[in-house]
Amino acid sequence: MAAGGQPLEPRILLCLGALLARWVDADLKAVVIGEVHENITLQCGNISGTVGLVTWYRNDSEPVFLLSSNSSLPSAEARFSLVNASSLHIEALSLQDEGNYTCRVILNETQWFTVCLQMASGPYQIEVNISATGKLPNGTHYAARGTQVNFSCNSTSWPPPMVEWWFRAPDSRMEPFGNNLTASSFALLQVSQNLQGNYTCLAMNMLSSRHHEETTELLVYHPPPSAPQCWAEMSPGLVNLQLTCRWDGGYPNPTFQWSEEPGGVVVGKSSLGVERLDRSQLSDGKKFKCVGNHIMGPESGASCMLQIRSPSLAANPMKTCFVGGNVTFTCEVSGAYPPARILWLRNLSHPGMPIQPSARYLISQHDQSSTLTIRNCSQRLDEGYYVCRAENAVGVKEVDIWLLVKEPLNIGGIVGTVVSLVLLGLAILSGLVLYYSPGFCWKVGNTFRGQHTGDVMVLVDSEEEEEEEEDAAEEEEEEETEREELPQKTRTHGHIHQVTALVNGNLEQMGNGLLTLGDGISERQSSVVQEEDGPV
Repeated sequence: MAAGGQPLEPRILLCLGALLARWVDADLKAVVIGEVHENITLQCGNISGTVGLVTWYRNDSEPVFLLSSNSSLPSAEARFSLVNASSLHIEALSLQDEGNYTCRVILNETQWFTVCLQMASGPYQIEVNISATGKLPNGTHYAARGTQVNFSCNSTSWPPPMVEWWFRAPDSRMEPFGNNLTASSFALLQVSQNLQGNYTCLAMNMLSSRHHEETTELLVYHPPPSAPQCWAEMSPGLVNLQLTCRWDGGYPNPTFQWSEEPGGVVVGKSSLGVERLDRSQLSDGKKFKCVGNHIMGPESGASCMLQIRSPSLAANPMKTCFVGGNVTFTCEVSGAYPPARILWLRNLSHPGMPIQPSARYLISQHDQSSTLTIRNCSQRLDEGYYVCRAENAVGVKEVDIWLLVKEPLNIGGIVGTVVSLVLLGLAILSGLVLYYSPGFCWKVGNTFRGQHTGDVMVLVDSEEEEEEEEDAAEEEEEEETEREELPQKTRTHGHIHQVTALVNGNLEQMGNGLLTLGDGISERQSSVVQEEDGPV
């Protein structure tokens, strides 16, 4: 068996048999490797110095004369010639030249030398076949992820070469595939992304050590797992509208086509999925459709759609601020796609110039809602119209807001003034009533008090009250004693002046009441005197 486990050819056995022939000196045998279409020189042993008659034969079934140093004997073919009057030079070798060659030298004695010529051819070309989904124009093969891929390698060579497969992944070094695989074909049952790379078939002639290799790139493709997504956004200067379509997760990247809907008018095609449209191509409510196409399908592609709209605004049209205070405007944007840019402008003082954030002007925005806060309000600087502007590539909307700046109100002064005016009015009214109709006051007083003609008013002298307080304890003791001694005696203390007035608004009746009160008091005093003078 030869290297690689291949059986030896009959010609090689013939050479070996010749070398073992009994008329050949075992120490003088030689084996020479020749390649097809090339030249070779066979040495006649190791003769040096003076050379005698040299004759070359080819030993097949019987010796065949090829060439001799005797010039009278012509050579068998023009391809044969002597070098240094002893060596056989053969030009344009072919496979048929393989065999045993014998050199006879006649000098002092006859010597024989045998050379076994083995012929090798190739490998000159290698054909690599990969059963995959398809082949790109540059020769690269591609297969769908998860499918079976078959590899085979064929070469023109003699004897048949040893075949090895090598694999090199991207950004990696080359390594033998399948533990120094020597088979010319194999299969990958479920190709995956990590098996994407360069596959090299190496064919080597074991006789000549000539080798040849062929490298083929295999790509593993798969479509994106989800549907494409598309959106619109404004350019920085609001000059145009940018349409963007993304369909991520697949390999290789898909291609995109944008069109207007309905109608299907193509806007543009690209591998990036980005198209720019100027304002002349835009109108409120227009729809755009993006179709993504991938080499692995689906056949009709995958799509997404968007609709552009101009903004709508909502804001309070009037705000009030006190001098030195703060006020906040709020502007709500709805329905805008792509999202609108919101600006605040001063309509009167700086028309068309956006308000810039500063210590006095605070601007904040959350999604499509913007607020403007003015701090330390001033009538001269801040009162007037303000504009909230919402703008996208489709349209512009504005709303005016009037700011009224007032002086702060003094609540304490206002209340005091109102109370003073009310009291002054009441005093004037009372004076007028008393001056022009005093009797009316008495009637009004009676009405509020709810008194009758039998009402009595009792006046008590303050001096007598003090005396009563000082003698309180003594009077209690005396009364106890008198009750014991004079149980039937009734006693009164002090001088109490009782005044009964019949209040009915009539001065004459009031005077009569006073007289009646005086008579009553006299009668009561006389009765008391009589009681005291009476017997016990």
